[in-house]
Amino acid sequence: QLQLVESGGGSVQAGGSLRLSCAASGRTLNQYDMGWFRQAPGHEREFVAAINWITRTGYRGYYTDSVRGRFTISTDNTRNTMYLQMNNLKPEDTAVYLCAADLQRGSYYDAPGYAYWGQGTQVTVSS
Repeated sequence: QLQLVESGGGSVQAGGSLRLSCAASGRTLNQYDMGWFRQAPGHEREFVAAINWITRTGYRGYYTDSVRGRFTISTDNTRNTMYLQMNNLKPEDTAVYLCAADLQRGSYYDAPGYAYWGQGTQVTVSS
């Protein structure tokens, strides 16, 4: 069983930065394709970024268009943790951010395809 715990959310002004962490326990992360999603009030869960493992240590990152060039997804296998570095934040980035692991069906941007989810961390960006 894989457990995921997010942290690093908070409140920042537009243009600021945050780094979200997704700490895994129970299994090693590089066994799984993983992703970050976000959900704002009244909106559906939205794909943000994903990792697709090519080798045991190398991966390819994918991003939704609205965050490409501002957000960077990465992992630290020694800490069994995935990160989302978010720079130049905008008010429209405000949402609960959730990490997901073990893509079992569909594409990396399909939330229902992931088997494991964290509880989420709130990101609020003020203008």
